[in-house]
Amino acid sequence: MARSQITEASIMEHVRRLEDEHPPIRLDSVDRTIVNPLVVRERFAPVIDYLARVELEVDRNVLELLTLLPGVSEVDRYFYQDVWQPQEIAHGVILDRLQVDLGLPPSEVFLGIPMRMKLLGALAHFPAIQQITRLLYYLTGAATERQAVLAYNRFTNQLDELGEKAISATIIGQIKRQEPGHFAFYQMSATQMIQDEVLAPWQLYVARVLREKGFALVGTNYVPRYEANLGGLMVGLGIDQELEKYAKDVGRLEAKLLWANKNGMEFPPYFLEALRQSVDMYREHGFHPKAP
Repeated sequence: MARSQITEASIMEHVRRLEDEHPPIRLDSVDRTIVNPLVVRERFAPVIDYLARVELEVDRNVLELLTLLPGVSEVDRYFYQDVWQPQEIAHGVILDRLQVDLGLPPSEVFLGIPMRMKLLGALAHFPAIQQITRLLYYLTGAATERQAVLAYNRFTNQLDELGEKAISATIIGQIKRQEPGHFAFYQMSATQMIQDEVLAPWQLYVARVLREKGFALVGTNYVPRYEANLGGLMVGLGIDQELEKYAKDVGRLEAKLLWANKNGMEFPPYFLEALRQSVDMYREHGFHPKAP
């Protein structure tokens, strides 16, 4: 049986369900009891720092979105303004409070917009270019949320093994239940564009070139120190031991939609290259939550 077509109405309905079923998590709803703060800090400081900072950078992400999509659609605006942004900010506030509880410095949020993004945004006023940037926005969002789901799943499992049930269940557990809905939004939106053949072949070619040349993992912001901090999360959660599997899990959708699984591609090579670079930078330079 053929899959039903994705429409703007079905995406809008999905966003409405997210708003109704997943309100922002309140700080007073979580239990920040930590059984062994020293162990949690030593083992997970880079993990918590990275996750808190990325969640708190949502306002910059909105500015990037408005830069790349000056003609943002109604459903996109509804998603980022009324659902995604309030949820992500709440995640960041709670995680930041947790790391302060552990005696770590609060997150240092990156607010700059990379020049390459500003240049692309300047061209996005042309409809054909905006269609390209829209697809890249959805693919970036999907990869970002998939990374979040995988990281939070591992984090809860490892906290449970340490007996840190309170923060596992009421902080990380609550957060990770909201991330799959975000991934589904981006997946549906990108799939609709490919399904409806919104982009001409030349636009897909340009999208592939831009992705290959400018790909960066979430939260790295083209800043070496942030790349190393992502590597700290990978090592802290044991992801560095199976980077290829992780790259496949994160890049599978992009391989299908942007590359049509070219030559049996399971994930775009730039995913694995970026992951390896982050891990190598962490091993070389270590974890630095603050700029030197």
